[in-house]
Amino acid sequence: MALSSSSSSLFLLFVLVLLAGTYSSSSAHQLSENFYAKKCPQVFSAVKSVVKSAVAKEQRIGASILRLFFHDCFVDGCDGSLLLDDTPTFKGEKTAAANNNSVRGFEVIDAIKTKVEALCPGVVSCADILAIASRDSVVLLGGPFWDVKLGRRDSRTANFTAANTGVIPPPTSNLSSLISNFKSHGLSVKDLVALSGSHTIGQARCTSFRGHIYNDTDIDPSFAKLRQKNCPRQSGTGDSNLAPLDLQTPTHFENNYYKNLINKKGLLHSDQELFNGGSTDSLVQTYSKNNKAFTSDFVTGMIKMGDILPLTGSKGEIRKNCRRMN
Repeated sequence: MALSSSSSSLFLLFVLVLLAGTYSSSSAHQLSENFYAKKCPQVFSAVKSVVKSAVAKEQRIGASILRLFFHDCFVDGCDGSLLLDDTPTFKGEKTAAANNNSVRGFEVIDAIKTKVEALCPGVVSCADILAIASRDSVVLLGGPFWDVKLGRRDSRTANFTAANTGVIPPPTSNLSSLISNFKSHGLSVKDLVALSGSHTIGQARCTSFRGHIYNDTDIDPSFAKLRQKNCPRQSGTGDSNLAPLDLQTPTHFENNYYKNLINKKGLLHSDQELFNGGSTDSLVQTYSKNNKAFTSDFVTGMIKMGDILPLTGSKGEIRKNCRRMN
């Protein structure tokens, strides 16, 4: 049956829409586990060797690298913007409130970049190096392995304002703000609780938990007193004193973090909010009893977080030095 001109036009439009849907994909869908298979197959062994050496010297650095990835991805996506140093004409994200005198591990990323550049010059982005190093940090501290999706490029900008205004959830966050914050990044409530389990490793500064141990009621009194010994009530005194985020095993990746929450021994206010009579209590209980469920959901969350607004194709660049633009 012959089509009228108007029907032909509609049919053509329909075909074009279908084709557009077929060939268009988000940047995240352009990431691939095999991205460097031909261009730089040695990248994984290079990253692992440097991270392994760094963790052997200081186990805490594994948690620090994982935190770098989180703080990078939550500000305009996983684009390596956090790695950029300030210059007289450029303001990066390192001095924002969530990062200043807090994020660390940049020298490890630098060492990895130097090694990778010697093997494959101008091929592997700093954003991808950070993603791989985060995975390796988790594995080296006893956590799960996963295949990292790659193909990110490095940002030529940074966003101090966003990093400074709550895009990275502060340790004073309540549950509703945590849920909405993660949702704004395409992450579910389950992702929130599972990714918070990264606090099974690492340490926090007194400034991050002072309010919780002195002012909150959802905390075990003996635990509060223990933490108060090294974190004076007065602001400006002992601000940088450290305490483990996981009371029992701060250098081993497992589900003790959730057991602590059930016992009201979460170090941060935002940690304890996950088990405080709210909608996430059941997930905390599940993870406290089932380490396999925790690590499985953690891996899912890490892969989803790594998909946040990556630069791909011709966007951004491949930095030669992670601290500055080419």
